Amino acid sequence: MKKSKIYFLAGFLSLILLSFVELEDTSDRFEVGKNLDIFTEVYKQVNSLYVDGTQPGELMKVGIDAMLKSLDPYTVYYPESDIEDYKLMTTGQYGGIGARIRKIDDFVVVGEPYVGFPAFKAGLRGGDVILKVDGKDVKGKATSDLSKILKGNPGTSITVTIQRPGTEADFEVSFKREKVQIKSVPYQGMITENVGYIKMKSFTRNVSKEVKTAFLELKKNPNFQSLVFDLRGNPGGLLHEAINIVGLFTKKGVKVVETRGKIEEWTKIYKTLNAPLDKEIPIVILVDGGSASASEIVSGALQDFDRAVILGSNTYGKGLVQTTRNLKYNTSIKVTTAKYYIPSGRCIQAIDYAHKDEDGNPKKIPDSLLTEFKTQNGRLVLDGAGIKPDVEKDREKYGAITRALLSKNHVFNFATKYVLEHDSISNAKNFRLTDDEYQSFITYLLDNEYDYQTSTGKGLKALKKSAEKDSILVDIASEIKLIEDKIILKKKLDLNKFKSQIKGFLEIEIASRFFFQVGKIESSLGNDLFVDEAVEILTNKDRYTSILSGN
Repeated sequence: MKKSKIYFLAGFLSLILLSFVELEDTSDRFEVGKNLDIFTEVYKQVNSLYVDGTQPGELMKVGIDAMLKSLDPYTVYYPESDIEDYKLMTTGQYGGIGARIRKIDDFVVVGEPYVGFPAFKAGLRGGDVILKVDGKDVKGKATSDLSKILKGNPGTSITVTIQRPGTEADFEVSFKREKVQIKSVPYQGMITENVGYIKMKSFTRNVSKEVKTAFLELKKNPNFQSLVFDLRGNPGGLLHEAINIVGLFTKKGVKVVETRGKIEEWTKIYKTLNAPLDKEIPIVILVDGGSASASEIVSGALQDFDRAVILGSNTYGKGLVQTTRNLKYNTSIKVTTAKYYIPSGRCIQAIDYAHKDEDGNPKKIPDSLLTEFKTQNGRLVLDGAGIKPDVEKDREKYGAITRALLSKNHVFNFATKYVLEHDSISNAKNFRLTDDEYQSFITYLLDNEYDYQTSTGKGLKALKKSAEKDSILVDIASEIKLIEDKIILKKKLDLNKFKSQIKGFLEIEIASRFFFQVGKIESSLGNDLFVDEAVEILTNKDRYTSILSGN
């Protein structure tokens, strides 16, 4: 390995770290400089002397990742190879074919083409198996690896060899990559005569404009009187977009967030900048454990203002702000620079990354250290534990059989089979499988060696192994056989016991094949107990007012 390459890569890390040295006090500079020298020397010696040779770029990335991992999960280095993923996270854009993919057995298959983009225009379908890309066999490739292969600069060409279930001959599809824009607001619509619904998936660039457009579209309906705003599973994103969304429903000039960092530059107060769309319309915001960061700013601020009822389960508890710095050679680093505080004065960060236990794991802030704050109406709210909903509702617990059918792709594969046998369905919202069609699903499972492991089954397997080791397996064989037969019977009974759950997922998957993402959302709304509860709150004005007043 050339010494110039070694020094270049070692210097690369130095450049990253020196960008922070400028921000440190003089007292810290010697310590930082000393450790940079040590790191450079170690890196140089390992690259020069290690017996099997090394990959300098990969070794450097591992070193950087390990260093940042000691801080928190949100301080992340993005090498040039991951820049497309970073762009997708912040903008919702990437260059590629526009399809969600998933791994089934040895191959990656198309999960869903995005309407209007190359995969969709080329006629790819959910269930299509990707055999080759540009003539190269991709059997055994991980989903993440194939995703990188399929992505590329807009305008570049790509040829994919497809095996379509129900079709004997493989075929090739050629198309040009495009700039793919994934909508952060994939759906808005009326779910009752008077209640509108907006689904928001992430806080990418300009998402506040998407929310504004969706809301104004709902307002075209003269019967529109209240709103369900769904932030479940929304991991957050850009801070200013969260502030803009809060500003759609509150008056201009109110403080939404204060950020506090060790550097004065990161200590700021953010206020709403524009006139609101609607300061009065009743709102219920849906949240869960997957609602984080910017989702918590929106839900927490509107809770603090007593502007919306929060429904669901406790949010994630991420009260940290990240800043992105572009580095040389098309790389970037995202650094936690501050904590944020919502209008009541609380920081909802739930994990203390600065203080770790004896095993090096960060600690959750204990309940005894949580501090009480008050909303504008005087309702008590807590810091240090995410956003606690005004109306708590746990998500439905799925049976082991339901989880297994989803994880082992039986639901997905049956939907593929269903599409081969049906040209269309009437609509997504009202689509329901008949009892005969559900029975055909059970038959499909039996034909495809359906099985799933229960916790009892796992325990029994361990027992048999232990009994064999102790030479008593023969002595208890009849008892074990009896338990195995009962487990098999229970599995069969579970298909009826959890029929409603399983049917719901089948209907959603099938609806998505005909109506894509919109179909998936519309179908899911028909079986959503959280949405049902939100509608009940919004249609019961006394209950809505009582919740926000704290009575």
